[in-house]
Amino acid sequence: MNEANDVSHPLLSLRDGPVARLRLNRPELHNAFDARLIAALTGALSAVAADPTVRVVVLEGAGASFSAGADLNWMRDMASASEEENRTDSLALARLMRSLNELPKPTIARVHGAAFGGGVGLVACCDIAIGAPEAKFGLTESKLGLLPAVISPYVIEAIGAREARRWFATAEIFDACTAARIGLLHDVVPAEDLDSAIQRQVDLLLKAGPLAAAQAKELVRRVATQTDPATLDADNAELIARLRVSPEGQEGLGAFLDKRKPAWCDAK
Repeated sequence: MNEANDVSHPLLSLRDGPVARLRLNRPELHNAFDARLIAALTGALSAVAADPTVRVVVLEGAGASFSAGADLNWMRDMASASEEENRTDSLALARLMRSLNELPKPTIARVHGAAFGGGVGLVACCDIAIGAPEAKFGLTESKLGLLPAVISPYVIEAIGAREARRWFATAEIFDACTAARIGLLHDVVPAEDLDSAIQRQVDLLLKAGPLAAAQAKELVRRVATQTDPATLDADNAELIARLRVSPEGQEGLGAFLDKRKPAWCDAK
């Protein structure tokens, strides 16, 4: 059995055709982070990034929660470790978040139960996030005299600086409706409809051109950070010109004009 599919492994990697489901698998600890889970998820993301047959990634949690943040035993060990050891450990978490945020595949977070600390970071790094009404969120680090520093770029991008100033400082727990209002979740659906809502997003992504869907986040990131209008216009013109003459662009335009489905829809 592949270790990544061993029920004792902290992460299960499941495939359904072009869809990869990465399931945090520490249900007895509400999928709390430790070094082993961080390494496993980072490795799994690297594998799906390199696999051309994967078109969509769904991130989910086993058991009652999505992810309740840091494992207490792991935190205890790091509290007694040196500053250099803590820096190395934090950089591993930073690599995980960066890998998920910049993964060249569309990503969907399926959120239920608790999503605290680093769990909020995972949600913020995904392109689409859908949660159940019972989901609870918290950036609770300040209660421990800490801050969500490593995940802060992604959480601030998702919810904005003003909201982040509140939740980072207060460590207040908030519900799914609030998470949707501030931009952390895209949709809140009844728990019994969560899987069908995820599937709807998967189906939409599989109808999009694989290259276009994969490059969408790169376009958004570049437009959001480019400050020179002339460079932005030139880059965007270059992108659309390249896509129009690419095999995918030619197939997509041809299918539209011929009133047929593009080939990638038949390849699902």
